[in-house]
Amino acid sequence: MSKVGLFGGSFNPPHLGHLICAQDAAEQLELDRVVLIPLHTPTHRGLPADPGPQARLALCQAAVDGSHRLSVSAIEVERGGISYSIDTLLSWREANPDDELTLIVGHDVAAEFPSWRELAEVLELARLAVVSREGESELLLAEELSAGFPGSDVVGVTMTRVDISSSLVRERVANGRSIEYLVPEPVASLIEAERWYR
Repeated sequence: MSKVGLFGGSFNPPHLGHLICAQDAAEQLELDRVVLIPLHTPTHRGLPADPGPQARLALCQAAVDGSHRLSVSAIEVERGGISYSIDTLLSWREANPDDELTLIVGHDVAAEFPSWRELAEVLELARLAVVSREGESELLLAEELSAGFPGSDVVGVTMTRVDISSSLVRERVANGRSIEYLVPEPVASLIEAERWYR
């Protein structure tokens, strides 16, 4: 049995903050691996300057290349359409019935969790890990969510504070500025080669 963290997002593009978040979650929750899952289509908003789901998948693969603990799944990109956590969890469970799953979500996403589709079933299929940057109240939010769903397993993860965002990376690329040290080198090289975000 493997302890697997599923970390979904737009990853538009993936940056070092995403990788630090995945690493912190893996260490604090004693996960065997964390899987980045780029979504195909977001549920609530568009993706600025989106190079497309296949491009974001390729960027994620470049970001984790060589990592022994981080990997990437194309499960949502291949499914197409709007991505719902319940669909991803059910598909993962069917393909990997022995995995012990943890769904890794950011503090902002967790705050909207009560409105998610089939929330009770989501919490039956996986432990929920609420990630916040140092100084934010992820533990309080985790406790509130857990209290609302007795028997669920909701935990908090404190992420090393790094003020990098995908929007910052996109803005710097669009303005012809360097993104070195903000994203892994293979990600920067792929963005440059394909001229994405310009």
